[in-house]
Amino acid sequence: TKMTEKALVPILLFLIILGVSSSFSFVPSSRALVTKTVSHEGGNQGSTRGRGSNLYMKKRLNAKQRKVREGQMQIPSEDGTTEMPQNLRRKVQAKRPFLGHVIPEDAKARNRRQKQGGSGGPKLRAQGKARADSINNPSNLKILGGTARGRKLDSPEVFLRPMMGKVKEAVYSTFASFGLYDDGVATNHLDIFSGSGSVGLESLSRGAAHCTFVDLARDCCDTCQRNIDKIPFDEPGQTRVICTDALTALREPFAMGIPEGFKYNLVTLCPPYEEIVYADLLEAVANSPVVTDDTVILVEYPVELGCLPHVISREDGGALLGVRNRKYGRTVIAMYVVNPTGRLDASAESRPEEFVSL
Repeated sequence: TKMTEKALVPILLFLIILGVSSSFSFVPSSRALVTKTVSHEGGNQGSTRGRGSNLYMKKRLNAKQRKVREGQMQIPSEDGTTEMPQNLRRKVQAKRPFLGHVIPEDAKARNRRQKQGGSGGPKLRAQGKARADSINNPSNLKILGGTARGRKLDSPEVFLRPMMGKVKEAVYSTFASFGLYDDGVATNHLDIFSGSGSVGLESLSRGAAHCTFVDLARDCCDTCQRNIDKIPFDEPGQTRVICTDALTALREPFAMGIPEGFKYNLVTLCPPYEEIVYADLLEAVANSPVVTDDTVILVEYPVELGCLPHVISREDGGALLGVRNRKYGRTVIAMYVVNPTGRLDASAESRPEEFVSL
């Protein structure tokens, strides 16, 4: 009928317009699928994925991740270099309500007795400073897994901010998924800012072949040695304790007692947040002679810092590639692999979508 023909005319016109518009090419918006390839062979970029040095990433980013990637993240240039973000070149302000061992034992009772005044909590104290007799020591430091599971650890007579138990469990679960503690794998662990040694001892308990503990405080080094002596290990020479600062240990390791040519498969950096410059620390570990291809590097940092870069360049043309960046409360754990070759488990793959401000 004529009424039916009149009703079909607008529909036909719409279909014609739609067909014409779809025939034109268009430029994908930032919401399109993001594909990025990073290569560590001479700084060139590849296009295929393999178990070799070429790593391939194909992820869909949300609005916040796109904004951060476009405005803040540092992408390697054609020659493979990466500029260190300026936020890492200055000390960060990251006050923390420390754990029980830096809070006076009667703090809660004293606050209840206060009838007037502000609502300020217990005083925060600088890490590495000696404790007064009125400050209690941590009582919950212990090994969480492996052959020495449940062993309690001593704590030094200085203020510390040890890695939280839930964070440690997540970290070592990830290390295990990388294959660092598989049968036949001899993992050498470098634990810098070791404190009581809980991070390195956890690694030894789970199957690491060797651990070197590094701390600037003599009290911390002595405590590491006491905790080592409390846990008998089968092989002699499984541990080494060095009393020096982190940058010297990374830049001049052989002068500090590490055997020349010795390499580490795992490096953990859990520094006092406000007492170091992260750019200096990252550059030192990236170019340290004790790291090698496929070395896993863990960096703990505060959420106030913003975000570490996904790729950190080395002076020899190689790079540290980010594989994890997870937030636990106000603590962030980043993991990198040095010049990945594919020998690690497939779970240790590039994850740039995680390296955004959290």
